[in-house]
Amino acid sequence: MSSTMLCVAVDCTSPGRLADFWSQALNYTARHELPNGAHLIAKDQQTTPWLAFIPVPEAKGAKNRLHLDLRPDDQEAEIERLLALGATRADVGQPTDAPWTVLADPEGNEFCVLPSQPA
Repeated sequence: MSSTMLCVAVDCTSPGRLADFWSQALNYTARHELPNGAHLIAKDQQTTPWLAFIPVPEAKGAKNRLHLDLRPDDQEAEIERLLALGATRADVGQPTDAPWTVLADPEGNEFCVLPSQPA
C-alpha cells in the first residue's frame, strides 16, 4: 500500500493573495476557491501536487519547517522577477556563500531559489 501526494497545504491569513503570488511565481494556470476560503492552485487541472492556501487567523510566527526549492533557468533573473512579484529576501541563517538564495513570499514563508541547472 502507498500514497500519492495530492497537495502541499500552507496556512495563511490571505489565501487569495498567496494563491496570486504563487500562481505567477510558478506559472500555474489551474485555480479553485473552496467554500471555506481556501485557494488551490496547480500547473493544470490534471497535475499534482496542488498548492493549497488555507485560511487561519494567526500570522506566521517562526521559520518554516517545510519549504519549496525552485530551480530556475536563470537564477539571478528569477530572483529579480520574484522580488518584483512581492517576494522579499530572507535570512534563515544560511551561509553567506550559499549557492542558493532564500526569499520569502508575501506572508513570510521562506523558499529557496537554487542555482540554475547546468546546460
